[in-house]
Amino acid sequence: MVHEIEARSGSGYLLLVVLLALQVLSVAGAVFMPGAIKAIAILAVIVIFICWFGFYMVQPNQGKVLQLFGQYAGTDRNNGLRWANPLYSKKSVSLRVRNFESGRLKVNDSNGNPIEIAAVIVWRVVDTAEAVFEVDDYENYVTIQSEAALRNLATSYPYEHDIDDERLSLRSDSNAIALKLKSEVQDRLQKAGVDVLEARLSHLAYSPEIAQAMLQRQQASAVLAARKIIVQGAVGMVADALDQLKVQGVVELDGERKAAMVSNLLIVLCGDQVKPVINTGTLYS
Repeated sequence: MVHEIEARSGSGYLLLVVLLALQVLSVAGAVFMPGAIKAIAILAVIVIFICWFGFYMVQPNQGKVLQLFGQYAGTDRNNGLRWANPLYSKKSVSLRVRNFESGRLKVNDSNGNPIEIAAVIVWRVVDTAEAVFEVDDYENYVTIQSEAALRNLATSYPYEHDIDDERLSLRSDSNAIALKLKSEVQDRLQKAGVDVLEARLSHLAYSPEIAQAMLQRQQASAVLAARKIIVQGAVGMVADALDQLKVQGVVELDGERKAAMVSNLLIVLCGDQVKPVINTGTLYS
């Protein structure tokens, strides 16, 4: 693998003054000097003219990858006007932090339910040599590998887990899922000299064709959970009521009367709409 090294270059401001002075002198020598000196001056004019192509600008948070006839010569990260071998080819690579937002991908979660998912990846280039020479197009590589990692993540976890399911879920464990996504994307982009700063889900939903059915399932689960809590509370209240009646000696209840009272209390406490009924008879008539 090719790793980034520092390029050998110089400040362009000093070289600008020096080349300008040499250019003037060489032109003057080519015009006014006689014989062999004129030939040398003409050759100097040509050489100095070629040297002008060694100037280039480096913007903040930018690197210039230098190559000499296809061989990597180094990366220049020094800002401002720079000068290097005029025969170098120079390729600009941005070192700024960039965002990539994937499109909405339609995949199946680990339970086989079709879902729509999208993510935002925050990344930047940290090794310009790997970004340029290890992959064909590092920006396109980031796009494809990020979406592949997102698809793999979505198929590895359920959209949401049941009560007895201890696995992570895409919906309930967003922070843990974000860390998993970042780690997987980073593993895929390591060879391209890219550092992933953050990765988070930006969209998560059931596919439209099953969204209504899943909503009904969620509502049913919520109703069942609420009913379970109501029944547990009602049983406790009935037990307390029977204990207090027994302790205070308000009434003596045999097994059949106690069962009837428990039934009536549970109906009153658990029912949504209960109409009171006055019993004027007895249980034994």
